[in-house]
Amino acid sequence: MKKKTASPLEYVEPIGARVLVRKDEPKRETRGGIALPDAAEIPTITGRIVTTSALIQNDEDVPLRQYDKILFHPKNAIPVDLEHDNQLFVVPVEDVVAVFRRGRPDAEVTD
Repeated sequence: MKKKTASPLEYVEPIGARVLVRKDEPKRETRGGIALPDAAEIPTITGRIVTTSALIQNDEDVPLRQYDKILFHPKNAIPVDLEHDNQLFVVPVEDVVAVFRRGRPDAEVTD
């Protein structure tokens, strides 16, 4: 009998109102040059959306798209163990507190 080997997972698809986020590297220094200790706990962290669930993709009221940089609260984020330096997290949409955008949405364009 031929033995089946498990193939490695190629991607993670979040289900429900969730997004898959690659967490940014933690900052070790403030803008003013003050070094932060490794034990410093920051209640919100930033990252880039790798993919969104089908529910989010089809919801026009949720302004989250792939590659958006977001600020999220890590309390309910679930780590995904696919990479050696595990930076992937499944994050509920209600824990996303901000999306970083270029320009201002209400800025008028003048000629």
